[in-house]
Amino acid sequence: MVAAYAHRADVPGAQWWDLLVAAERQIDLLGYAMLFLSEQHPRLCDLLRGKAAASCRVRIALADPASPQARERDAEEGLAGALLGRISTALRYLDQLRSCEGIELHLHATPLYNSLFRFDEEMFVTPHLYGVPGYGAPLLHLRRLGAEGLFTSYAKHFDDVWATSVPAGQR
Repeated sequence: MVAAYAHRADVPGAQWWDLLVAAERQIDLLGYAMLFLSEQHPRLCDLLRGKAAASCRVRIALADPASPQARERDAEEGLAGALLGRISTALRYLDQLRSCEGIELHLHATPLYNSLFRFDEEMFVTPHLYGVPGYGAPLLHLRRLGAEGLFTSYAKHFDDVWATSVPAGQR
């Protein structure tokens, strides 16, 4: 583990951007809405297009806003539909990436226990806490240190959720 933060919001925005920029082989993003990434980084789609053009694999999995799991999470946080709206807004921002070779935008319908943000051999993991919005949940900054360990476990978690997801627009 590289670092631990009490809240996702405590991670400086520049650190997110630096990890995105540094990634060369793989960027994996898994969460409910992840709207904060587009809001904090207006050039996010341009950066991801450039990464894909340079042979970096980009996989993004957002919650299906029509899924019972997204509605349940929205209710847990007392958001009265706001989470579902945030997911839909994030999908509108990211929709321009659906036609880009090397970028896959999927929807999942799983109860998420963690949001994951992978940048090659580094990863941010946000463990979800009952009733706590993503920005208020803790965040772990992990780095792959070997073939086994925390990083590998969370990378497998991403792959397992990804395997259940479908390309955006097919649900």
